[in-house]
Amino acid sequence: MMETTMDILPDLDNRYEIQGEQVQEFERNGHVQTLDLLNEQEITVYQRVISSAVNRFNDEKRSLAERDTYGKAFLQIMNLWRVDESVKKFVLAKRFAYIAAKLLGVENVRLYHDQALFKEPGGGPTPWHQDQNYWPLAANKTITMWMPLVDIPNPDMGMLTFASGSHREGAVSDLVISDESEDAFEQYVRQHRFPLVRPAALKAGDATWHNGFTIHNAPGNEGQRMREVMTIIYYADGTRIAPPQHSFQENDLKTWLGNKAPGSLADSDLNPLLL
Repeated sequence: MMETTMDILPDLDNRYEIQGEQVQEFERNGHVQTLDLLNEQEITVYQRVISSAVNRFNDEKRSLAERDTYGKAFLQIMNLWRVDESVKKFVLAKRFAYIAAKLLGVENVRLYHDQALFKEPGGGPTPWHQDQNYWPLAANKTITMWMPLVDIPNPDMGMLTFASGSHREGAVSDLVISDESEDAFEQYVRQHRFPLVRPAALKAGDATWHNGFTIHNAPGNEGQRMREVMTIIYYADGTRIAPPQHSFQENDLKTWLGNKAPGSLADSDLNPLLL
């Protein structure tokens, strides 16, 4: 019998042990790093798998000059786990889900969705924002894994930057990623004097994790190659759906939560339990 792609994909269900200090750091700052989360063999295989899927499903044909601020920030391809069996193995990996649950202090987590964020050479900055502004979820137990699939040797390739401790304030603004959000959050971050923290460098297979309310941004990509990043968003099992507050949350309710009624459990077929 011919060997299939799924047969040779590295298994990612073993645990990566999180230390108590890392949990405390996440609770205090709203973000933390995990180094060498994937080894060299694993990241080599999954980089190829995810990059191939991005190339197949990316429908952005405009040049950078033709796009708005959001469009210049990155190529964004979401829910690849629903259309590619190899990417699905990565997105549903228990290794990642265990870390998410440990950092959130819960027994189990559900998948919200994945998204590949590929910032092209010359691509623009990602404005300040809070992820959870998009999510109609009645909880603060949410977390995003941000994993580079290629080495990011310096911040100028588009390194994620955090306003450390900003998650403790909860929702700050309804502004979504835009020039307006950049201006409003920049003023807010300065007023509250949140320390700005970002890794000096990350290797492919390292990852950062941040709370859904942690304010963050990223500079443009001044490097010569694509900044390839894969993200996975998780939330605590038992989370309920909040009434949508604006059109972006209404769209998320339909797209990622099965259009379930506000007040009901966020447990649609699109949001599997992962542990």
